Amino acid sequence: MDGALTQDSRTDHNSETADMALADQLDIDSDQSVPDTETLQSLVDQLKGPISPLVSSVLEALVTTIDHLQTRVADLEATLDSTHDVATTAVGDAAANASRLDDIEAEQSKTHDVAKSAIAKAQQLDADADHQTDAETLPEGVEPSSSPLDFFANCRQQTLKQVFVEQSNRQNTYRAIAVAKRWPEFATERTDGSGVFLTKDDVEDALLAELGRTPHRQTIARVWDTLQELGGTDLVQKTRQVGRRQTQTEILAIDMETAEGLLEQRYVGLDLLAGSAGKVTTGGVTPVVTGGGGATV
Repeated sequence: MDGALTQDSRTDHNSETADMALADQLDIDSDQSVPDTETLQSLVDQLKGPISPLVSSVLEALVTTIDHLQTRVADLEATLDSTHDVATTAVGDAAANASRLDDIEAEQSKTHDVAKSAIAKAQQLDADADHQTDAETLPEGVEPSSSPLDFFANCRQQTLKQVFVEQSNRQNTYRAIAVAKRWPEFATERTDGSGVFLTKDDVEDALLAELGRTPHRQTIARVWDTLQELGGTDLVQKTRQVGRRQTQTEILAIDMETAEGLLEQRYVGLDLLAGSAGKVTTGGVTPVVTGGGGATV
């Protein structure tokens, strides 16, 4: 056993001695890194005489391999730089395109609003001449509406659904009318009985009951705004503060006579919305919306 270990030790010692002898002939420090290919090639050329052809061939192959690997590394570094430049340019172009798209969408929305407003004003001017006539043609004892909200709330609900939901895709207008008619359930009545008011929380609760699911915040905000648009002077937006330490709350206030008028159903069966889908869609004047300085739609 000891003889075998001694033999292995001698073999390793002889190998290290041969490596050191080769390093001395090549003038290379065995603890240093491998020199570049030009230095190796120069040494190979010098050693063709005293070194065996096999060693010379191995060294030449080594030089070729190192040269190939260095070229490959240089190519990969160049490709990486190129890819980085392309990626940077693409990111910059994407950001610029996104910004441009936002600008186009904003311009389109603004143009749509301007056009809609112009159409509504033109239709209102055309209808003003016959405005009082519409009110006078109502059956005896039927009062004209004081606002679009008052008018729509007194029409047949199924007809409203056809006009605003099925024909003109204005679900939030239909929802706003439904919320206003449910004031006995969700609005707060003033202590002196002079009127009622709705908060945004009340509108949210009414929408939950109407839709059967929790409404989105955007839906609540749009229905709130639509209530103001339809209500004209029938609805007054105010702020309410119970105590000094409580924050102010926005409310939509309605006097009691107007609120009760929303539930009279005085236009049910008169078919006053027949053929008015076009006006409703574009924001034109609705029949028999008169009196009290109320707004028109």
